Amino acid sequence: MEQRNVDRRSFLNNLGVTVGAAAAATAIPAMKPASAQTPAAPKGKIPDAPLRLGHMTFLTGPAAVLGEPSLKGHLLAAEEINAQGGILGKRKIETITADEAAGTDANVKELRRMKLSEKIDLFTGVISSGNTPALGPVAEELGALTIFVDGCTDFLWDKAVPNPKFAFRITNIQSADGVTCALAAAQTWPQVKRIAHIHPDYSYGRNAFDHFNIAFSKLVPGTEVVSEGWPKLGTTDFTAHITKAMSSNPDLIVSSVWGGDYVAMYKQALRYGMFNSAKFASTIAFGVAPHAIGKDHPEGVIAGVHANYYFTFPPGNRWPANQRFVEKYYKRWNEYPNFQSDGAYHTLYMYKTAVEKANKLTGGWPEEEAIINQLEGMYFETAAGDLYIRPDNHQGYKDAVTGFSKNVAEYPFQILDPARMITIPIRNITAPPRWPKPGSGHNDPTATYNWIKETWPQVA
Repeated sequence: MEQRNVDRRSFLNNLGVTVGAAAAATAIPAMKPASAQTPAAPKGKIPDAPLRLGHMTFLTGPAAVLGEPSLKGHLLAAEEINAQGGILGKRKIETITADEAAGTDANVKELRRMKLSEKIDLFTGVISSGNTPALGPVAEELGALTIFVDGCTDFLWDKAVPNPKFAFRITNIQSADGVTCALAAAQTWPQVKRIAHIHPDYSYGRNAFDHFNIAFSKLVPGTEVVSEGWPKLGTTDFTAHITKAMSSNPDLIVSSVWGGDYVAMYKQALRYGMFNSAKFASTIAFGVAPHAIGKDHPEGVIAGVHANYYFTFPPGNRWPANQRFVEKYYKRWNEYPNFQSDGAYHTLYMYKTAVEKANKLTGGWPEEEAIINQLEGMYFETAAGDLYIRPDNHQGYKDAVTGFSKNVAEYPFQILDPARMITIPIRNITAPPRWPKPGSGHNDPTATYNWIKETWPQVA
């Protein structure tokens, strides 16, 4: 996009921003995606030794409202695969778990232990973007095939592992969160001028702050940041941050507080009337297990899901893969899935598909190199739509989604309004391949930040 002034509606239309019940980008791409189908008989001799998989996620603390669904999605897929005899009909899955709440240093030691002592074949999971930049280089060093379910920071590929071989990630890249939230807010409330922010004080919050601001400033001229609140991750008392934001007299409050921290924050904010004093937009408010959000949550706010997936969308008549997944997950766990469930579940099926395709080429149990070759460039059908693994950075891309909170009779908790879901083609809000990374011609926070700054026009 060349630098020029355009009107907001035209620019949003050109980006492909859509609102509505049928907005999901579920068209089959030119290359038909792989899906979880019964494979042909394997080629060659397959060992029957179990596959050992490591899965790390938050099992304790406030982040467990994201982490426990991740493990449940992983276990559901493992149970299904094992019921079919295992991968290639012979190798059943054994899962070794680790609690991500142990902290970054302990998580690095645990990955080493899993690979060197437990001899895991695949490492999966991880939620915090503070952990993947530490774990990614160790996975590369150990030669540990890794598919991160989350830990979405751009820094993983921009700096920590600029040329990955063994590490992959399937969640949408972190910069998409801030940009998606900004596009939704600009489309919904273009009149806002004064913006207050409340973000967790670590890489995810800083990234959300930067990318919301650069995108929103392009779309709504003349805005100003009037307050910044930076609660520590795991904070239980948000009073000071809530009152600071409200006292700045904002038109809009933006937040990327997540997990149990967000549940605590919104309940405290209700007592102070925060949601009545300004518009509210979040990058990940509804990323928790759906039942963690009560009916008391304010309606009509932008409640993001990490730009990834929500269990009611796409609807089954548009995307049967989601309906099947939700039904299976609910039957197994008596609850509805979140984006972590979707990611962990489809991680195993994506790995299974890569092994099966490699087996057709090489016979026997394929070498890791052959599995990696199949993962690179893969299109894969998930409950959230088609996922594409970009070969250059091993990053998974699927169209971004966010929505608006609403109470409905069908559920005992608040959901995202199925009739007002916002979707955006991910390729239009993230830096393209070969765009310069930080330190290569610019010092902006991420490649995507620089790409937006340099190429998006200023809305008139």
